[in-house]
Amino acid sequence: MSSNYQIEIKNIYKVFGTNPADVMNRIKAGASKKEVLEQTSHVVGLNDVSLSIEAGHIYVIMGLSGSGKSTLIRHFNRLIDPTSGQVIVDGKNVLEFGKKELEDFRRNKISMVFQRFGLLPHETVLSNAAFGLRVQGVAKAEREKKARYWLEQVGLAGVESHYPSQLSGGMQQRVGLARALVNDPDILLMDEAFSALDPLIKSEMQDQLLVLQKQLNKTIVFITHDLDEALKIGDRIAILKDGELIQEGTPSDILMRPANGYVEEFIGGVNRSKAIRVGHLMRSAAVTMASGAESFGQGRFDATHAVRIEQTLEEILPQLISNTSSIPVMDESNALVGYLDKADVVAALNRGR
Repeated sequence: MSSNYQIEIKNIYKVFGTNPADVMNRIKAGASKKEVLEQTSHVVGLNDVSLSIEAGHIYVIMGLSGSGKSTLIRHFNRLIDPTSGQVIVDGKNVLEFGKKELEDFRRNKISMVFQRFGLLPHETVLSNAAFGLRVQGVAKAEREKKARYWLEQVGLAGVESHYPSQLSGGMQQRVGLARALVNDPDILLMDEAFSALDPLIKSEMQDQLLVLQKQLNKTIVFITHDLDEALKIGDRIAILKDGELIQEGTPSDILMRPANGYVEEFIGGVNRSKAIRVGHLMRSAAVTMASGAESFGQGRFDATHAVRIEQTLEEILPQLISNTSSIPVMDESNALVGYLDKADVVAALNRGR
């Protein structure tokens, strides 16, 4: 396995139709998705997509309808096989797995949360959460113990005996999340998992996911068409268009250095003060303690005026107004990790105008 990459998608092509191998020659010669469809009636789902995903991070794949994002994520657990390419997980090519190895992989290594909750309506919340373990033949007492634990982790303690119809949409999706986590997989795939929820509940679920991730440190691959959602939860973001990878990078890369006009247009409607976080713009620096103040480079700052790495620019406006140049940045453990330069903030906000 390369470095810390847990998942490597290498040159994946996916063509839907009766003769995909023949169509591959057209694609590699430069034919567009539209041209392939018009000339051959085949649909190009993915066109030479390569990604590397680090363990323990939230990786967001996004794009509009028809971009190929849901097609791509289904390659990770081989719900779809590619026309060409490799899917490497922990150094192993998933496409080479036999039936038993693939079954073990899906049961123990990787789980999936779908947009539509897919709960069994006549089963209780507890039974739904424990479903995967029941399929594996785990004893009732053990599977219910694990299911209760994960229901508590997602904020559903006390509703174990309820049925799905008695729960709100957000609560049903929490059950789906608990069901995916009950096997304690290393990798969690989430395909538009929150897009069917009301905006307020959607925001709460995003917050819940971030809290869980701090505890669990899973590798999460998250599919969305919502840029605000991607910027909020993603450590890295990949943008697809017509089955092709257009840009990949950190939220800061996407916001500050869009690869082309398409990405520029894509991010055009974002409220930058709400979308850009301190961590996106922060400059790391060595910290020198002196007389109760912190020193970064040539500047000196009082830690009482520090901002936090996860805060948005909108949230730190008072500090921005009251400081003339740079502001110290602290992480959640109150450790100084860098500074925010006021000029960088102004430039970032003006870029979208």
